[in-house]
Amino acid sequence: MPGAKTDATAPERADELIPARDRAADGAPAPAPDPRAGARTTLWDRAPLLLAAALAVAYAVVSICRYRRLESRSWDLGIFEQAVRAYAHLQAPVADLKGPGANILGDHFSPVTALLAPFYRVFPSPFTLLVAQALLVAVSVVPVTRAATRLLGRTSGFAVGVAYGLSWGIQRAVDFDFHEICFALPLIAFSLEALLGRRWRAALLWALPLVLVKEDLGLTLAAIAVVVAIRCRRTDPKAMPYALGVAAFGAVATLVTLTLVIPAFNSVGGYDYWDKVGDAGGAAGVFDGSGTKLRTLLWLLLPTTGLLALRSPLLLIALPTLGWRFVSADDHYWGTDWHYSAVLMPVILLALADAAASARRSGRPWLRRYAERLPAFAAVAALALTTSLPLAGLTESATYEKSKQVTAVERMLDRVPAGATVEANIGPISRLTSRARVFWTGAARPVVPAYVALDVRDGWTKDPVGYANKLHPGARYVLEDTAYGYVLLRRD
Repeated sequence: MPGAKTDATAPERADELIPARDRAADGAPAPAPDPRAGARTTLWDRAPLLLAAALAVAYAVVSICRYRRLESRSWDLGIFEQAVRAYAHLQAPVADLKGPGANILGDHFSPVTALLAPFYRVFPSPFTLLVAQALLVAVSVVPVTRAATRLLGRTSGFAVGVAYGLSWGIQRAVDFDFHEICFALPLIAFSLEALLGRRWRAALLWALPLVLVKEDLGLTLAAIAVVVAIRCRRTDPKAMPYALGVAAFGAVATLVTLTLVIPAFNSVGGYDYWDKVGDAGGAAGVFDGSGTKLRTLLWLLLPTTGLLALRSPLLLIALPTLGWRFVSADDHYWGTDWHYSAVLMPVILLALADAAASARRSGRPWLRRYAERLPAFAAVAALALTTSLPLAGLTESATYEKSKQVTAVERMLDRVPAGATVEANIGPISRLTSRARVFWTGAARPVVPAYVALDVRDGWTKDPVGYANKLHPGARYVLEDTAYGYVLLRRD
């Protein structure tokens, strides 16, 4: 670009990787077309797809092997399987784990999960959800790597793709059974790739379906549209009204979904998660757990971007997600566990690429050198951290083994007939939802289930039979079978 300073030692200049039409929009003359362009496809051209394919396999193996070892971490896989199973049979998405007859759209507004119904109809198994999640997350690696490559060159761009694909936020999400946010990752990644390529309409169109993924992502859509407006205000002012209109739509969609749509699908006529906001949204709630929240911010910005991402306006897109998490009174949202940081990863890594491309043209030599080396450092940091993250299990033989204990538990749960009603806690849930009607322990009434399946390995109850009879006064449960700390009770 005219007057830009570049690092003479850089293997490729960032401005050479910006499409000719974009440089022309900045006032720089477009170069003559390269006659060799498009003549052949190199391994580097396939690098984003190859990286995504490798990570898809890795993600799927981690998820499937954890499921085979009976190590589900929550009831979410069971809840989503119930909803997708209902969609697959052209029924309302009832998730009995949330309460008998509970419509999942009255809990979180995620109609996008209906897209899995045709696949689940053919392959009715939790594996369908886990493999779909692995593929969707891996697909998002492609636009992140491509966008970073266009800005920084092949080597640095690939490094950003590696840093993203191995980032702790992505690995935590893959390790968390299944969640609807896997649909948000490719949408956000493709949207930001278009934004960085100055394709404003494509950026907005890719982001629009976020309102169908989860109710809070309407605000993320609004934030993306605001960044589009910031970026296009000088070079393409005609696009600004559309961007501002989409921003307004995202904010209104969130408000309408929380106050009208979700309440219309549940029995309480409200949004169940308002009570998770600390002090009714007061300042005291924001400062609760400030140490944990600060550590989360440092984990988001330091090993992934070396704080350089703070120089990019793309980081504004992370604010809605961080906002609702940190205002919440639920400390599960504050930290780095679970899946809550996954949607931030494409934003943060592409903010790094955007900031590095700008910093490489800085008049300060130290900043140019820092920006030149940081993508590689981010990739190395991600690789180093992986030794203590879920993908490290791929190198351990125990990951692929199913113990005799798990086999015995599965054999015990196979005694539950197809179509039976079962009350269960986390351990047995995901082994039953594909063929039975499953309820959460203590939340099955008025249904009196035919079976109760419990994981009592930690000794939370010494009398499972008495516990089941207390849950349903008047019913009588007898011990059907036991296996390594799991019990199956049958209504007599």
